[in-house]
Amino acid sequence: MELEKNTLYLVTTPIGNLSDMTPRAVEVLGKVDFVACEDTRVGGALLSRFGIKKPLISYFEHNKRDRGETIAARILAGESCAMISDAGTPAISDPGEDLAALCREKGIKVSPIPGVSALITALSASGMPSGRFCFEGFLSMNRKSRREHLASLEHERRTMIFYEAPHKLRSTLADLLETFGDRELVIARELTKIHEEFIHTTLEKAQALYETVSPKGEFVLILRGDGSEPDRPLSRNERYREKLREKKEREES
Repeated sequence: MELEKNTLYLVTTPIGNLSDMTPRAVEVLGKVDFVACEDTRVGGALLSRFGIKKPLISYFEHNKRDRGETIAARILAGESCAMISDAGTPAISDPGEDLAALCREKGIKVSPIPGVSALITALSASGMPSGRFCFEGFLSMNRKSRREHLASLEHERRTMIFYEAPHKLRSTLADLLETFGDRELVIARELTKIHEEFIHTTLEKAQALYETVSPKGEFVLILRGDGSEPDRPLSRNERYREKLREKKEREES
């Protein structure tokens, strides 16, 4: 396989099980001139696992503006670069989105090297409707932005997929319950790893579970869409949400 110069390759890496690394991904990483990665320690360990030695350059949320220009300049000068995230597909809920956009703006070819994606892996085994879905990524840590985001999805009919970190899971479950009522939920954690788990539950039961169990691992939350019809009396879930809101207002007053 011959690589093209003046090209950014978005190389997907495993989300847990290293056996999910594709031969094509290994080949590309072994042939590019340099590799951009979120964390050079994580990226270096992955490359070492496959016997690859390449110059690494860090590219993450807090240096993406300046570093993106540096990477683009090197590619325009004739080099080829592979972008990898810590796990999964670069540019999907990931700073690589900005690098891909920057390269497109500068006329640089962006070539995807596909592989595992946590959201598709989780959805495929969830049993939830998968013909139409929406991916919402990580919710904002800002309380106001978070509530506005969820409010915009209140009547979303498609299956919704969220990513969440363990330290934020409890607050996210509480916000989802307040917004959507007690709706069907599938919790996927530690995908492709030894302790992979799918929990088929509801928002209310999930909140109760994690009041006693400490959340561990990275989570994908798959929430059933709104199956209600417009212009009709309030459903049980909607009445439940109203009661929650009234209770919250009483507690805050």
